[in-house]
Amino acid sequence: MYLEHFGLRELPFGLTPDTSFFFACSNYQEALNTLLVAARNGEGFIKIVGEVGNGKTMLCRKFLATLSHDDAVATTLIGTQDVSATGNASAQFVTAYIPNPYLEPRSLLLALADEFRVNLDQNVDQHLMLKGLTNALLNFAKEGKRVLVCLDEAQAMPLESLEVLRLLTNLETEKRKLMQVVLFGQPELDERLKQNSVRQLRQRISFQYGLKGLKRDELDRYLRHRLSVAGFGGETLFTAHAVALLHRVSGGTPRLVNIIAHKSLLLAFGKGRGQVEAQHVRAAAADTPEAKRDWLVGYWVVGVAVALSLAIASWIFPR
Repeated sequence: MYLEHFGLRELPFGLTPDTSFFFACSNYQEALNTLLVAARNGEGFIKIVGEVGNGKTMLCRKFLATLSHDDAVATTLIGTQDVSATGNASAQFVTAYIPNPYLEPRSLLLALADEFRVNLDQNVDQHLMLKGLTNALLNFAKEGKRVLVCLDEAQAMPLESLEVLRLLTNLETEKRKLMQVVLFGQPELDERLKQNSVRQLRQRISFQYGLKGLKRDELDRYLRHRLSVAGFGGETLFTAHAVALLHRVSGGTPRLVNIIAHKSLLLAFGKGRGQVEAQHVRAAAADTPEAKRDWLVGYWVVGVAVALSLAIASWIFPR
């Protein structure tokens, strides 16, 4: 592998959502701030929508990690929001993370019971499951704790299960809800929520944010950040032309950036180069089915033009 060649201690462009690599560009910082303010506000549903590969899972994990450190919440919000206005800044959160929400109502309730350490018999009926969860939520509230559930890939959740979640969020004290729900999903989630059967849930979405990809001027900083976290001691391993082409072929989608950047480093290492150049990105993109292909047309046109020019020149000026 190329780690020793480039002076790295770990792979800088892995696909696992490691929060130590979280890059707080404007879009992702705004999304994180929205989540933290909404969590402190304590009301209803929160929705984060983004295309495939735009970093929703990474954002979710960063959000949960930040909630577990009260000082980190305050630090994150300084300069963007008045922490005191968002509620009790020292409140403790009890969180549940459901990575695969393609669960029918009973399975979802069992998953939540497991997350909240509620002892239920596997054969118990739905009424008793709801009662057990309700008692757990009330106990958390008595202890001054807030309960928050994060659902990844929420566009896959059956509508009946979404309705069960809505019923659970109906529970409240005089001050706030007993449970908040954050929905992370692809744009298809918006289409599902337009259905009439979930209009009550749709009306309860109090905060929402659309997660976008990296801008062209952010990509260079993103690459430098991940390389630095991975142990690189220099400025950067990607030339300006390589960065420009990488943004073009990836569209700024973080997952695609990571895939192509990793392959580009392999190619540069294989050729004994100390930096990633445009030619390495070009070859890596050609090996990545999801990469944008418009750049191929441009290089083909240029190649044809050069070939024709050489042919005409050799015809006009024969040796």
